[in-house]
Amino acid sequence: MANYPEKISAGHLELSTCADGAAIVVKCAGRLTAENSGALKSHVRSMIPNEKRIVLDLSDLTAMDSSGLGTVVGLYVSARHAKCEFQLVNLSKRVRELLGLSNLLGVFEDCGKYGAGRM
Repeated sequence: MANYPEKISAGHLELSTCADGAAIVVKCAGRLTAENSGALKSHVRSMIPNEKRIVLDLSDLTAMDSSGLGTVVGLYVSARHAKCEFQLVNLSKRVRELLGLSNLLGVFEDCGKYGAGRM
């Protein structure tokens, strides 16, 4: 793993980063909203050029607004352009519903628990 900060706190969002096999896992806890989505964006964007696979673990994410959704979609697009695999795992019911309402659920592959069969 390159030299990424292990923990970042931004308002009601905490990001924990670790290497897990062939991927960098960024665990999001709290609320991903307009107030703090920039922290996630800058943190993950800095990783994209150096990594082949980034996994966003949303198991502890309690809420996401449209800014948070836009940030996740933007990161996905940036990763694809850089030939970096970008995945969301452990989606809560609320996040799954938000992705479904915006017709984005099919874009993000939820491989279940992030260790399952892919790492």
